[in-house]
Amino acid sequence: MQAKATAACTECHEARIVVQQRLSKAAWAKEVDKMTKWGALVDPQDRDALVDYLSTNFSVEKPDYAPDRLKTVTKKIVK
Repeated sequence: MQAKATAACTECHEARIVVQQRLSKAAWAKEVDKMTKWGALVDPQDRDALVDYLSTNFSVEKPDYAPDRLKTVTKKIVK
């Protein structure tokens, strides 16, 4: 499902827009439906699996997204 999410989402914007999100399953469902209406290419048969993938990997329980460069800078500052 990662490849399908990447294909559908990065058609219009950078992957960073997705990976920085921390949404509930219901919010991801709403987001996928909205993006599909705006033209994202999501096979209707893949919709539920895509919502499951996004809500599992980018849920409200996950730590906030930090780009690699920020992690590197933070480690240097903390040391």
